Amino acid sequence: MSTYMAKAGEVNRKWYVVDAAGKPLGRVAATVATLLRGKHKPTYTPHVDCGDHVIVLNAEKAVLTGRKLEQKVYYRHTGWIGGLKEVKYSKLMKTNPELAMKLAVKGMLPDTTNGRQALTRVRIYRGAEHNHAAQKPEAWTL
Repeated sequence: MSTYMAKAGEVNRKWYVVDAAGKPLGRVAATVATLLRGKHKPTYTPHVDCGDHVIVLNAEKAVLTGRKLEQKVYYRHTGWIGGLKEVKYSKLMKTNPELAMKLAVKGMLPDTTNGRQALTRVRIYRGAEHNHAAQKPEAWTL
């Protein structure tokens, strides 16, 4: 018996909706990363991008446990000398919770072309409405 290897043309992609309201940010991000890579499928192949599309709702209602809101900091650099910028997660979750969720998901995907391609299939929304009803997404429970 030989091992099944998925091919890029044979991948069937589904659409899933994940509700982040009241759930820890990291736990939602880990679930989304698993769906994006396709590790929940029996036909998972590590070197083939066989993941699904994921819609994350209520990103602003995701919670950070412990004292992460005050202590956790997002750093980025502009490329100029002395251009290190920092934003605390308390401010980031108020102003741009979509970015906080995207950064968490990105950190859980591999740093390869498959990981970058998988990140293009996630759609993150601040509230409970999305405009992907035509794709008939299924609800995914954590």
